[in-house]
Amino acid sequence: MDYIIEMVGITKKFPGIIANDDITLQLRKGEIHALLGENGAGKSTLMSVLFGLYQAEIGVIKKNGVEVSIMGPNDATKLGIGMVHQHFKLVHNFTVLENIVLGAETTDRFRRLRMEDARKKVMMLSGMYGLEIDPDALISDITVGMQQRTEILKMLYRDNEILIFDEPTAVLTPQEISELMKIMKNLVAQGKSILFITHKLGEIKAVADRCSVLRKGKYIGTVNVADVSREELSEMMVGRKVQLEVEKPDLEPGDVILDVRGLTVKNKATGKNVVDNVSFKVRAGEIVCIAGIDGNGQSELVYALTGLMRADDGGMTLDGKEMISAPIRRRNTSGLAHIPEDRHLHGLVLDYNIAYNMVLQRYFEKTFQSFGFLKYGAIFDYCDEMIGKFDIRSGQGSKTITRAMSGGNQQKVIIAREIDREHKLLVAVQPTRGLDVGAIEYIHERLVEERNQGKGILLVSLELEEVLSVSDRVLVIFEGELVADLAPKAVTFQEIGLYMSGAKRSEVTA
Repeated sequence: MDYIIEMVGITKKFPGIIANDDITLQLRKGEIHALLGENGAGKSTLMSVLFGLYQAEIGVIKKNGVEVSIMGPNDATKLGIGMVHQHFKLVHNFTVLENIVLGAETTDRFRRLRMEDARKKVMMLSGMYGLEIDPDALISDITVGMQQRTEILKMLYRDNEILIFDEPTAVLTPQEISELMKIMKNLVAQGKSILFITHKLGEIKAVADRCSVLRKGKYIGTVNVADVSREELSEMMVGRKVQLEVEKPDLEPGDVILDVRGLTVKNKATGKNVVDNVSFKVRAGEIVCIAGIDGNGQSELVYALTGLMRADDGGMTLDGKEMISAPIRRRNTSGLAHIPEDRHLHGLVLDYNIAYNMVLQRYFEKTFQSFGFLKYGAIFDYCDEMIGKFDIRSGQGSKTITRAMSGGNQQKVIIAREIDREHKLLVAVQPTRGLDVGAIEYIHERLVEERNQGKGILLVSLELEEVLSVSDRVLVIFEGELVADLAPKAVTFQEIGLYMSGAKRSEVTA
């Protein structure tokens, strides 16, 4: 069998950890090859070695059977290898077109940019592969799905034939994910070969031809996707059987924990209501889910509830106390915990170590400070306890700089911090984004456990499967308004989709 890419015996080490331990990966021409593994299993590291961002201590890379040296991304590009990173590498105040050609600009003999030639090529590629874009839009003004198309066009513009997608669906809506699956199949039909890193078993079953599994930095095996079940793939990945269905006992909700009344948030630029007169309640022992297509006011609603954005009208009480004008710390100390949608922007200080991130909202408590001086021993002991309790994987334990961790393990730091501290209401926004099935199982179990202990949970999720399996009530949001209050057991995927698209609505009583 001829392989377009072979990575043979790759070993890559970092301080305190062997990220890749003698891994062999073989990609056939014209296939979608999935790379599956838990958070921190070494998937992104292996792909970064292939793209030249890291150099392996041991092992060789071959293209079409010939050994090659990849000392940096420029070498990878010359070999026809391109990569879409989990966190996009785009310049936000440049246009889509400028980002696509950046580093591969065409100039005339006076070294002036020839953007018209670039525009023609980009629009040709856009039409050929079904990647609709606005070349003149600023990156800061477009959706995440459009940013991803820009990243894909960057690869195609450089005539890459081997395309690496690192967690490409972690930040996409269900509609955008479906569109990406079509685009990937189209790319392969045009002769490209794809390496596809993901945690999502459904996506692997939908598009991948073969799947290689890594666990704790070691190669477990490669299988034909058509020959294995989701359960078998998950067991290969985590080394044990995983409960894919969420089990929770019936529970009668208790007292009202969160009462939101007529909440309104305006877009500061347009004056339009992005959250429009929203009212609802969350009770003790209840998981209420806000479902909707991304960009329909979920983010602004959560920002107003957690204090990250000022509400223009309305009120909110937390355990009977009015909080709509309260500062963030008062909301936190009054019992509000928050798992934010953007872990880098609102969840972590990336250049702090894990220990400091773990006490960001508690460093002033007597447990962790005395007369204004931090108790470093107590902070690091607490962090070590959380690392063990939540299975957070890092090279140097509590001292690990958070930026150096995988995205899934960064998410676990936030979840550990928010769930462990004293709280009455947990606002969880996309809590399982970027997590593997084992971690998702654990997070769902913790959410149900919180509910069973009488906590109120407001879950915001774009994953319909999660929405219907975890929640007790589903509130659908469309264009800033709540358009349905549904019982998850009594609604189908298709019906909830109609509400999410605005094609259907029903009365919502607060």
